[in-house]
Amino acid sequence: MKLKPAHILLVEDNEGDILLTLEAFEESKLVSEISVARNGQEALDFLFRKGSFTQSPKPDLILLDINLPIYNGHEVLRQIKMDSSLKKIPVIMLTTSSNPKDVNIAYSNHCNSYLKKPLEIEEFFNVIKKIEQFWLQLAIRP
Repeated sequence: MKLKPAHILLVEDNEGDILLTLEAFEESKLVSEISVARNGQEALDFLFRKGSFTQSPKPDLILLDINLPIYNGHEVLRQIKMDSSLKKIPVIMLTTSSNPKDVNIAYSNHCNSYLKKPLEIEEFFNVIKKIEQFWLQLAIRP
């Protein structure tokens, strides 16, 4: 039985981080589809299928930055976890912030994991590979 590709929503405003993340997933042997939202409003429109996103697929996994324009990652996470049709989607906070306040807010809003983006490219690729291995291979998703 052939499994459908996992769909990942990457919510990130930094073009360099977007390119690195896409490249890291391209190196994988797993087949996945990735959509990119470049600000909090775009992420919510994608998830709630509003505006130009009425046909958007429901993601299997969300990688969410905190420092975003319009709505920050905490606000987006709160909306996701308050919605009955979205709250079961695993949300990984992937951010540069290691501020304990951000970590506590994220877990209080029911993120599934909080990871600090490494500064080195090789380490960043390793983090993406581990996300993929755990969340797309090992974990059973709803």
